[in-house]
Amino acid sequence: MAEASFSQDQFSCSVCLDLLKDPVTIPCGHSYCMSCITDCWKQKRVYRCPQCRHTFTSRPALCKNVIIAEMVAKLKTTDLQTAEPGDVECDVCTGKKYKAVKSCVECLNSYCQSHFEQHENLFKDRRHNLMDPIRRLCPKHNKQLEIYCRTDQQLICFPCLIDEHKNHDTVTAEAERTEKQLTRSIERSRSQVIQLIRAQEEAAVSRAEGLLLQLEQEIDDLMSTNAELEQLLHTDDHVHFLQLTLDSNTMNRFLRLSEENSVATCTDTPQHYPAHPDRFDGCVQVFCKEGVCGRCYWEVEWSGRKSVCISVSYKSISRKQLFGFNNQSWSLFCSSSSYVFRHNNIKTELPVSSRSSRIGVYVDHCVGILSFYSVSDTMSLIHRIQTTFTEPLCPGYIYVHGILLLHKSYP
Repeated sequence: MAEASFSQDQFSCSVCLDLLKDPVTIPCGHSYCMSCITDCWKQKRVYRCPQCRHTFTSRPALCKNVIIAEMVAKLKTTDLQTAEPGDVECDVCTGKKYKAVKSCVECLNSYCQSHFEQHENLFKDRRHNLMDPIRRLCPKHNKQLEIYCRTDQQLICFPCLIDEHKNHDTVTAEAERTEKQLTRSIERSRSQVIQLIRAQEEAAVSRAEGLLLQLEQEIDDLMSTNAELEQLLHTDDHVHFLQLTLDSNTMNRFLRLSEENSVATCTDTPQHYPAHPDRFDGCVQVFCKEGVCGRCYWEVEWSGRKSVCISVSYKSISRKQLFGFNNQSWSLFCSSSSYVFRHNNIKTELPVSSRSSRIGVYVDHCVGILSFYSVSDTMSLIHRIQTTFTEPLCPGYIYVHGILLLHKSYP
């Protein structure tokens, strides 16, 4: 079967009148260069086919037509014509020389179809001055065009230099080509440097915006803490400053009591406590004797190699469950490097803006507020939640090789 033949006109874009580049076919059936149809529809509310004027209610999706793209690529390959005697040759081709289709006045080169398209892609942001292919021989003197006249911006031969281009600003064609290549190289380098500077500026602005947001968040937290403390100072409701004691009946056997049940120390030796149904036998933790009702505040101080957990919990919690790992308790795990809040086995890593071994706890049982503070010369909010408490609460603690002191007085 004879192979079908195609012409360049069949695969030309009706907008740029050149061979299709990244061809796309719109719903009416006509094909265009992706960039051409995109430019035609840019900032328009009505989308029409430039050829048949068919109107689309919404902008059609543009997808590359791979079949047409393959046919255009094949046409380009077969359409390249080997330069014959008398033809203008492509200056870029190595080996077999193809017939030039365009000459660039600025590059001082002639290009075949393939190299011309590369040239156009390279300078698509700043179009060069193009013309039909020009011969390297002067049509008037039949001499090599080895001189470039900057005054008239054209290639000339030596007889032309002596004749009509006398006293013009001229250089050798090779010198002009080298200078323009150097200029383009400098322009590309300058463009790259500008892009790098802009990218660094944008990164610096982004970092500054991030720091500003962080600072605004810290200010909001401080203002919220201040407002809460101010409310506590002026409220008509009494705030109970609790003086807690540890409940020996709930004390795990690997905890040792001292100083009138206000200090507990984790130990490797089990203590001899009497059997009691309230004792935590599966977890190294303990309840306080005092319950929490209304508005309450208390402080604890801890030290040790690992961590301690400060908690509020319903008294009905299973004696084999850790505080914070169920929906009946709320816990703040404190270590030398981090704070972690946990409720219903959901872990929340907290930022450490101010560290202290003394922790303040505020509970408003009626409105469901629980707040933890880092206490030193000042108070800094660590974490606050708003929830609904459905049962009475009791302070509790988990120990991991630590010592915990319950404060009996407050500054």
